[in-house]
Amino acid sequence: MNTASELTDFIQENDVKFVRFSFIDLDGRQRNLSVMAEELSSVITCGMPFSAAAAEYGKGAGDDLLLFPDVNTIHILPWRPQHGRVARFLCYVKDAQKKEAYFDSRSLLKNTLAALKEMGITSELGTDCEFYLFKTDDEGNPTKITHDHAGYFDIAPLDKGENVRREICLCLEEMGIKPLSSHHERGPGQNEINFIATQTMDACDNYMIFRSVVKAIASRNGLFASFMPKPIENESGNGLALSLSLSKDKKSLFDQEKLSPEAESFIAGILNRSADMAFLLNSYPNSYERLGLFDTPRAAKFGVNRFDYMRIAKKYGGDRLEFRAPDNACNLYVTVSTLLRAGMAGIKNGEKLAGKEVELPKTLTEAILVAEKSDFLKEALGENLLSDLIERKKKADEEYQKDRAAANRKAFERI
Repeated sequence: MNTASELTDFIQENDVKFVRFSFIDLDGRQRNLSVMAEELSSVITCGMPFSAAAAEYGKGAGDDLLLFPDVNTIHILPWRPQHGRVARFLCYVKDAQKKEAYFDSRSLLKNTLAALKEMGITSELGTDCEFYLFKTDDEGNPTKITHDHAGYFDIAPLDKGENVRREICLCLEEMGIKPLSSHHERGPGQNEINFIATQTMDACDNYMIFRSVVKAIASRNGLFASFMPKPIENESGNGLALSLSLSKDKKSLFDQEKLSPEAESFIAGILNRSADMAFLLNSYPNSYERLGLFDTPRAAKFGVNRFDYMRIAKKYGGDRLEFRAPDNACNLYVTVSTLLRAGMAGIKNGEKLAGKEVELPKTLTEAILVAEKSDFLKEALGENLLSDLIERKKKADEEYQKDRAAANRKAFERI
């Protein structure tokens, strides 16, 4: 939809009464505010004002911000009432002068993709998303009792998440987002839904919508969904595997049999900066409780094993660069943007793979120390955004060090 009149027609034809404007905060969580549908044209032109402080953006953000909807991201929310329906846009965040906000995650990725395109390269991204389903108490509050006690690829009646996953997938399909596959994961009450690779910005947007759908459908079934990296101490954690493809002159840069020079340099660029990026891929203290267990990588290397930090894998009909380290606590837009920037730096510098293994930080405390010294992150994110992110992560780390149980409970309910 390219014009205000087309949007107005869509809103009227679908009996939309409320419009939500969603944006991404520093932690990668979706926030939103709503207006009556008749205000949409005004918001598209003038923006929707909101408070930076209330959204917990950094000190350098100012306090008067504007949301501008990305008109290509409109969705009707199927789980809301069908009379007086609710539509939602994902938005760009701008300052009071309508200039791009330095902390806006979607703008950061948009600019990175533009820089990648200047190199003649386009990208696609696929996501493999894991989450747990827990029972709720009589008041609807989440418990730590898992929805079932099934394991890998189990079927009903052991797998009690089958119908919930089905409902999630059908809801997504109704919104124009097509999952590739779903199944029960290793942990009790753990589920996985995978998405075929699509244009990178669309993939990140679809992931954010997917998370909100999972939360909503779980709640409608009297359950609670948690994407927390390690919600149960002695069970499998929740990962977010990323599958990246790059194309140049309509040809894939990745080949499982033989790497092109550009592909080698791209991978080397990421590997050489993997320690710098750890606090983005694994951005909560609880993230480090997951790493090194149940086949998750503790060190960064490029290999052939499905549990390595990076490998070339045949997925979705092509060869993809697969990342196993990220988890759902990350800001996916910032994470993907930074991975791409690292790979681009590798190409520009002609970096080579040396078969080395890079030691990664073992805690968020260590990851923050590495990030604070990183010239690469200053360039990839900008000093202001890097400073804001480090401040946020330090606060989370301090809460964890003070009271691990309370911090993990907070993460359990918020992620």
